[in-house]
Amino acid sequence: MTTTTATNTATNTAAAMEVTKAVTQLCAQGGGGGGRRRGRGRPAVLRLDLRWGRLLRLAVISRVVRLVWDQLLACSSCAGGGGGRYRRLGPPPQGVAAGAVLSPLPRDADDDAAAADRDAADVEDVVSLKVSLLGDCQIGKTSFMVKYVGDDEEQNGLQMTGLNLMDKTLAVRGARIAFSIWDVAGDSQFLDHVPIACKDAVAILYMFDLTSRCTLTNVIDWYERARKWNKTAIPILIGTKFDDFAQLPLEMQWTIVNEARAYARAMKATLFFSSSTHNINVNKIFKFITAKLFNLPWTVERNLTVGEPIIDF
Repeated sequence: MTTTTATNTATNTAAAMEVTKAVTQLCAQGGGGGGRRRGRGRPAVLRLDLRWGRLLRLAVISRVVRLVWDQLLACSSCAGGGGGRYRRLGPPPQGVAAGAVLSPLPRDADDDAAAADRDAADVEDVVSLKVSLLGDCQIGKTSFMVKYVGDDEEQNGLQMTGLNLMDKTLAVRGARIAFSIWDVAGDSQFLDHVPIACKDAVAILYMFDLTSRCTLTNVIDWYERARKWNKTAIPILIGTKFDDFAQLPLEMQWTIVNEARAYARAMKATLFFSSSTHNINVNKIFKFITAKLFNLPWTVERNLTVGEPIIDF
């Protein structure tokens, strides 16, 4: 292949040189014929002939360079050093002419329509429900949310200064429900997030630490602040860290249970004691929200036993 290429290159080069020589002779003849004309126009004709000669030489040289470059490319693609990265295509199958272009397989219009219908149906079947979490800082709101949505969904969540957003989608009787959970930081500097977090929420979870009675007292402030922006959301009062609460003396537990039930009645809210560490009543709270919104049967019974996770509704 290399010998043939060199022979072709030499032949093309020789032919190009002959063409150049012929062009030069023609230009010389054209310049000689100008002697019959008047001496005044002779220099202009010579300059014109020389200019055309240069252009023709450039054209021939460009052609030669292009031929040599094509040969070099062919050699580089077939030589032993670069042959490992490419493979030569086999002969075309019978019935297919050489150089024929294969057209892509035709797509069925019905398949495209069916795929579009499935995508539209998926979007229409999803029911988005916004749930807000309010309460003092360091009471376990974020841990509660992460326990429900899972670690994978936590990575896809949106975290902003003073506001965390996470989603979880589940199937309920053939329909898909997407909970959009908004967690507002408990510091006073982030109270400006309360309006946007509460707007259009179907349920608001007012959370407090079962081992800190002052966080229960502050629930009323959170409740009044949220009611300014949403009066129709389902109120739920949630006591967190039940695993730590269960270690307290029974007398203290009894007092906190009674106070929490009184706050829940004043707020017309359902009361749950929960633990994110041991996943106590976390899923039940969202099942309760779903049952409340869609009039589904609620099978969980009330539990008012001191020392056990309270459910009062």
